Amino acid sequence: MTAPDTGQGPATVAVGYDGSEAAQDAVRWAAEYAAAGNYRIKVVHAWVWPMFTKKLGPVKGVEGSGLRHSAEAILAEGVELARSSLAAARTAGPSTPTAQSVQTDATTSPPAGVTPAGEDPFDAGTDSGVEGIMEAGLPAPVLRDAAGDARLLVVSSRGLGGVLGHVAGSVCLALAGSSPCPLMVVRRRRGPGEAAAPVVVGVDGTSRSSAALAGAARLATMIGAPLQIVHIDKASGRTREGHGRHVRHGQDLLDHFLAEAKSLAPELSITGVLREGHAASKELLAAATDAEVLVIGTHNREGGPGNTVTAVLNKARCNVLITR
Repeated sequence: MTAPDTGQGPATVAVGYDGSEAAQDAVRWAAEYAAAGNYRIKVVHAWVWPMFTKKLGPVKGVEGSGLRHSAEAILAEGVELARSSLAAARTAGPSTPTAQSVQTDATTSPPAGVTPAGEDPFDAGTDSGVEGIMEAGLPAPVLRDAAGDARLLVVSSRGLGGVLGHVAGSVCLALAGSSPCPLMVVRRRRGPGEAAAPVVVGVDGTSRSSAALAGAARLATMIGAPLQIVHIDKASGRTREGHGRHVRHGQDLLDHFLAEAKSLAPELSITGVLREGHAASKELLAAATDAEVLVIGTHNREGGPGNTVTAVLNKARCNVLITR
């Protein structure tokens, strides 16, 4: 997962919270991820009521009433859940290699979001590593702004925004096209003792494929899951040329990304799958039927998430990571 390194303090994972059960799962997932990567957590609550009414204060004579108090209580609940989940994940300790085992070129910095060995971003004895933010506005822009310095933005697939929960799908789609960092859409969490299913990543040979592969390798390493690389071959065996040179496709392209993945994460269990079809989203969804996470790259933010990302977010049953 790539994100600019601001150089301002430890890496942060931002997570949206509105009090729903789906949002609780998102916070727990974010806490487990933060514990594995030694990151901080930023719990974000989008407070929509100021957009509809000015009557936000308490009801006269009724203690603990009012829309502002309700929003503050929701945020406090999310922060406490993040703290307890993070503490539990830290206590459990790493059962798998950390993200630091994902290799990079010796001339570059460690992967974005990975704390260099021996460098502790916060003192767990005096700092819970969790902060809460409540901002007035619609969920998508509030979360986007709050994630400006984050390594990862985590949201649930539904329920964002409370009163606007019925448009949660549009929130995810808006963030898929505009999030300043990779976006994790959480649909489910593993049960206690349940082995991690594969992280499945789709590659198509475009510039976004390498970023998607790097993000998938890093995630698989952090959660202790095997990695499966999927390429949808639309050429059906045809040879394609571009600018006077051979363009990789089919098994050739898949082999290229298998080699790249093994150089990034040599300790991972990595497999490749070549599928044929013209509907990339349909083939990726089929390949990720039993996946832990489906990882796909998105177009540039100005161009929106694209048809494949849109279809995947609408139909995937597993968690989805949209890389940058």
